[in-house]
Amino acid sequence: MSNDPAAGRLRPYVVWGLGLAIYLLAVFHRSSLAVAGLVARERFDINASQLASFVMLQLLVYAVMQVPVGVLVDRFGSRQVLLCGLVVLTCAQAGFAFAETYAVALLARVFVGVGDALVFICVLRLVSSWFPLRQVPLMSQLTGTLGQLGAVVAAVPMTLALGAFGWTRTYLGAAAVGIVLLVALLVLVHDTPTRRSLRGPALSPRDTLTGLREAWRHPGTRLGMWMHFMTPFSANALGTLWGYPFFVQGEGQDEAVAGLLLTLMVVAVMTAGPVLGWLVGAFPYHRSTMAIGIVSAMVVMWAVVLAWPGDAPLAVLVLLVVVVGVGGPASMIGFDVARTSNPLERLASATGLVNQGGFYATLLLVVGIGLVLDWRTPGDGATYTPEAFRWAMSLQFLLWGVGLVQVWRYRRSARAHLRTSEATAAVPT
Repeated sequence: MSNDPAAGRLRPYVVWGLGLAIYLLAVFHRSSLAVAGLVARERFDINASQLASFVMLQLLVYAVMQVPVGVLVDRFGSRQVLLCGLVVLTCAQAGFAFAETYAVALLARVFVGVGDALVFICVLRLVSSWFPLRQVPLMSQLTGTLGQLGAVVAAVPMTLALGAFGWTRTYLGAAAVGIVLLVALLVLVHDTPTRRSLRGPALSPRDTLTGLREAWRHPGTRLGMWMHFMTPFSANALGTLWGYPFFVQGEGQDEAVAGLLLTLMVVAVMTAGPVLGWLVGAFPYHRSTMAIGIVSAMVVMWAVVLAWPGDAPLAVLVLLVVVVGVGGPASMIGFDVARTSNPLERLASATGLVNQGGFYATLLLVVGIGLVLDWRTPGDGATYTPEAFRWAMSLQFLLWGVGLVQVWRYRRSARAHLRTSEATAAVPT
């Protein structure tokens, strides 16, 4: 790297930009099947349940991997784990390109989930290592927000590519991007401004478990996990599976309007992220209050929509998706709480613990909505009624109730801990 002062000031942004590009690619790979569902059903001769299992298994693998990934990052550093994640993602997507049977394709998607899981925590750790403390919340929010552009790129461009080039060449082309980023990663990314690779001490399994227990024992880590649990699952459930049928079958909107509502939700996510990042940096004493306020707004909006006699007006649905969209970046507040509650040597482990919350909540909600819709729909029909959707979407209130109680509980514990100890946290929650 150059010794020029201007180059030195740009260096953190170069490292972050490359990490962001890798995360964006991971989100792209995660989302790339969304527009290829019909092609996949034909290619592998599978039914809708088998097709859905691609997504569910991939998300489950991602969630289960979070704690092991945090341990790996604390031990081997962001650069090495990010390198491994990029290799796994590239190979898995290439394998998916050549897969011709359901079993092989399912195995490839499992490894897409593994590679995906290895990326995000690494990028957050790079942000914490390369930027001043006050700037970290904003850069973390920008990472989570801009990374979602991968899902946008996985929509129209993937649709056009599948039509023009076919399955194998399209997925191979997507995998090839990973090779370019791999070379850039090897050349440009260092773990810290002074160390190319920053490794933690070799730990026995007992020491590893002790570190995880220490991270989990801190009430700030638990507070961050429950904040992450309660904030993003509504947006995730609408965006990944149930938003389109809810707006069309549950609220009587036409297909074009349903698509616009989901697009507006993505716009809300990307707009709210930088704003929340600035607020968290400017008002660190009120992070949990921000999360509680955002969840309370979602509770109110969903209550209005579900209690509305007949179909809710379009203006109310617009307000719903905007408020729900804010919940996505609000989940990043939990990472900031964990960051200020743990020393650097166990930061990634704490981040992994936090990152489980929202994914497990999303899985519970997505599966629960499907079960309730089937329960409340007469016969074997695939057209769900508005009444069935009201029952199904009401499951969110149960998850929010659990999350709010736990956040309130651990907020008090974290504040008490800060009053009695100066060793583990620098910023009140």
